Amino acid sequence: MKNVKRVLLVLVLVIIVAVVYNYPKLNMISGYAAKNMASNVYIADRDAKDVNAVDNNVPLIKLADSKVDKESKDASSSVFSLMKRTAVYRDGLGAVLVNNDYDPTKFTLQPHRDFTKTGLAFPYGDKKQKDTVFSNIDYTTLQKAIDKGFSNPDVQKTRSTIVIYKDQIIAENYEGGFTADTKILGWSMTKSIVSTLYGILQCNGKLNVNQLAPIPEWQNDDRKNITYNHLLRMQSGLEWDENYTEISDATKMLFLESDMTLVQQNKEAIAKPTEIWNYSSGTSNLLSGLLKKNFNTHQEYLDFPYASLIDKIGMHSMLIEADMDGNYVGSSYGWATTRDWAKFGLLYLHKGNWNGNRIFDADWVDYVAKPTAHSNGTYGAHFWLNAEGRFPDVPKDMYYASGYQGQYVFVIPSKDLVVVRTGLATYPIFDLNGFLGDVVKAVK
Repeated sequence: MKNVKRVLLVLVLVIIVAVVYNYPKLNMISGYAAKNMASNVYIADRDAKDVNAVDNNVPLIKLADSKVDKESKDASSSVFSLMKRTAVYRDGLGAVLVNNDYDPTKFTLQPHRDFTKTGLAFPYGDKKQKDTVFSNIDYTTLQKAIDKGFSNPDVQKTRSTIVIYKDQIIAENYEGGFTADTKILGWSMTKSIVSTLYGILQCNGKLNVNQLAPIPEWQNDDRKNITYNHLLRMQSGLEWDENYTEISDATKMLFLESDMTLVQQNKEAIAKPTEIWNYSSGTSNLLSGLLKKNFNTHQEYLDFPYASLIDKIGMHSMLIEADMDGNYVGSSYGWATTRDWAKFGLLYLHKGNWNGNRIFDADWVDYVAKPTAHSNGTYGAHFWLNAEGRFPDVPKDMYYASGYQGQYVFVIPSKDLVVVRTGLATYPIFDLNGFLGDVVKAVK
């Protein structure tokens, strides 16, 4: 009997230790589930049951029980009735995880939008393109590439693909209820949007990326020599832990902070600028916050991405979500349809010229596609690269925006191609080299 009691006591102690150790993680789990649910339901207009069954049906996150209240436009999640988190939808700013201090009357600003239609065909408008057949396109090979991208759906989990050649859609496909009108979360593809906003400011003479970051708190320590360029290239030397499987700087920022722009700013330097390369979502949100220093009011800050870029090139479906304090979450939370993500790629393919309108300087493309030291040729300025042939069957001049779970906008200048792929599985589970290699082969 004594042995049984000892065993039970040990089991109880093990359970207590497990609960204490994992309890803080429940905050992240329920926070992710609530935020993902609210954004998908209120931005992408998706069914809550489908979001639970697919998007939130991943390790740990599937432990959360999520509910939606469409009358109050929110979503709440908890794990075993513990650590309840709520995400609230705000018009123009998307869904945001709230805390006990949240006051819906405190921040009521939202960006002004211009949805004026051009009356032109895609990509310079939303009208249907004229049917165009290119003699140098092997459409059979192209279709095989698309089929490969959607094969084995339970593993590759592709949701949408579009291939654009010389501004013409030559292939497009959607899966599982997704359509050309479905807004899709780009995750870290939003970082490339943030980079582009800096390219626009530089083009307009508002700043130079080689200027020192205007942060007073840095001026009396090792951080005083950090420039915008260092931040855009993830080589600031600042401490940061980008880990999504544990409680880390990245997860605490996304699921706990009301002002996400300050997290990286408050980190210490662990190296001098350019000495190391360290991928950091905190850096992208810091850059998002630094954008405000170029405007007199918060309203101007909110309007800038749409007036200077998003609505200007007709990406009218796009919405960038903001944190509780109204700062754009430039690291992670940009939503748009597949076609509008493709417009972003086409803007870069055309070196900043959009149907005769100069959005940013042509040399900005060279800047973002220049390899950053210590990144092994894989990273530029908030864009990923193929400069060292990471994907051997794809031209080395390819550069791209990339997001969590396999969101991609590929720009391949030597082939005059833009390719977008979205889904829930990333490389190498999704065979990017094989897929892109076959698309490239189709262009003779």
